[in-house]
Amino acid sequence: MSARADVLWRVRRMRPRDVPAVVAIEHSAYDFPWSERIFRDCLRVGYRAWVVQHARAAIAGYALASIAVGEAHLLNLCVAEHARGQGAAACLLEAVIAQAERESAAELLLEVRPSNRAARRLYVRYGFETRGRRPNYYPCRDGREDALLLSKVIGH
Repeated sequence: MSARADVLWRVRRMRPRDVPAVVAIEHSAYDFPWSERIFRDCLRVGYRAWVVQHARAAIAGYALASIAVGEAHLLNLCVAEHARGQGAAACLLEAVIAQAERESAAELLLEVRPSNRAARRLYVRYGFETRGRRPNYYPCRDGREDALLLSKVIGH
């Protein structure tokens, strides 16, 4: 994390009352967004979830992960358009990695669209490597888009 990101962003656990703000970011970012119910179900079942914001400002992004049996899976990481390129995504990713380490996960997996160059650059910067491709994984306006499966060895 850059010193600038340390100063600007605060990452904390997502709470149920954060869900409307998270859903608003999700809906502004994706053509096929998760619903409010999906986010609430993720919190209900115990997925790890975080939000990022300036000190007392509105939520600018979020991340959700599943961590169990030595493996972590980043399910969703998104930053509001106005906050992109300022270190918020890196702060969220570092929170996910740190939690996975605390829970002794050996590996962190994620899927990313090949067309999402900014996200792919972030993941490469944090040591993720391409492990495979999931055909037709994501819905898109023109049909479906593959997902790249990335992984990072963590811990040890």
